[in-house]
Amino acid sequence: MTAVDERPPATAPAELLRRTLRRHAAGVVVITAAGPAGPVGLTATSFTSVSLEPALVSFYLSTTASTAPAVRAADAFTVHLLHRGQEELARTFARSGVDRFAGVPWSAGPHGTPLLDGAAARLTARRVGLHPVGDHLLVVGEVLAADAEGGEPLVHHDGGFGGFAPGAGEGPWR
Repeated sequence: MTAVDERPPATAPAELLRRTLRRHAAGVVVITAAGPAGPVGLTATSFTSVSLEPALVSFYLSTTASTAPAVRAADAFTVHLLHRGQEELARTFARSGVDRFAGVPWSAGPHGTPLLDGAAARLTARRVGLHPVGDHLLVVGEVLAADAEGGEPLVHHDGGFGGFAPGAGEGPWR
């Protein structure tokens, strides 16, 4: 049996997690909602499916994010799955202290959420859960509508953006 090293780590746990998760490639989305003072949006890589029956999706949001109060108050949100050519859109919605919708083509959707033009896919969900988890909020929604145009997905890895081409690698899943 291997001995367990019980000394405290030299690096803080939050920094260890941040450094380790930079190695995890993740799809990039922009999430929008209708806020009391107008539309809000944010870039995220924490989006995932939760359940097929019922159709549920989720994402995480920092409790200190400028968009957190509006997301807490919103009844619905739209997730825009970005394609490889939308790196600048991802950067725009990741910035603080700016009008993220300035110069971005969008329209109001049937559920009141902003719909951004040109996403690879979109889905709109009715918020059914909001749970504090550490320093984040877990937001869960039931899918109301979805559409897909396609295209190579935008991926975030090791602090930068890139893409993914299906079938480009070797292995048994080809």
